[in-house]
Amino acid sequence: MVFASLEGKTALVTGASRGIGRAIASELAAAGASVVIGYRSGHDEAEALAAELGARAVQADVSSAEEAARLVAEAGDIDILVNNAGLTRDGLLARMSDDDWRTVIETNLSSVFYTCRAVCRPMMKKRAGSIVNVSSIVGVHGNWGQTNYAASKAGIIGFTKSLARELGSRNVRANVVAPGYVKTQLTDVLPEEARAAMLQATPLGRLGEPEDVAGAVRFLCSDEASFITGEVILVDGGLGM
Repeated sequence: MVFASLEGKTALVTGASRGIGRAIASELAAAGASVVIGYRSGHDEAEALAAELGARAVQADVSSAEEAARLVAEAGDIDILVNNAGLTRDGLLARMSDDDWRTVIETNLSSVFYTCRAVCRPMMKKRAGSIVNVSSIVGVHGNWGQTNYAASKAGIIGFTKSLARELGSRNVRANVVAPGYVKTQLTDVLPEEARAAMLQATPLGRLGEPEDVAGAVRFLCSDEASFITGEVILVDGGLGM
């Protein structure tokens, strides 16, 4: 199968040292993009991936406005921005600490604001660019014990739709990919009962692979999706129907 090439494009992917972010970086590189691997931790993994892909790895904590701006500046002339950095701090709201709330919101949502703000003027100036923000099915439907995570991921959706309206006249697109249950380090540690419940709720009857998400991201970054903006693509095996 022949896909639209990303040759000549520079792509910055945050949270790219492992899991879904790693798969996205690999997919964009395979499509011809020059990839910048943004990461906060996992230095060895990020550098190994960079060597494998012929990419660059840049360490930054994108929950900090200053660090996010530095990452974007070091990445150079960005054509594609993929915001994938994220974490969880699960717990019932009644027992949730201020720190657990703040850490999730700042890492998952504020980071998207910081990086998008940093790239939007250069993209508007050259009248070209694609932004893909990674949300979650939890941001669409919510989930028990994840009020902070759900709020951050739902916020990404509203933020991206608003951004798409602001940037559309300058030919800059902004979209969302919302994964369902995907095989990552987060799902690997779940009890077998929880995994079974996930599979039962998913019509396709399997967990997703990081590559499933990466393929959707690549599509949205390419000229094949040149008339798509402000959309939310669920990559969830039918879970969100």
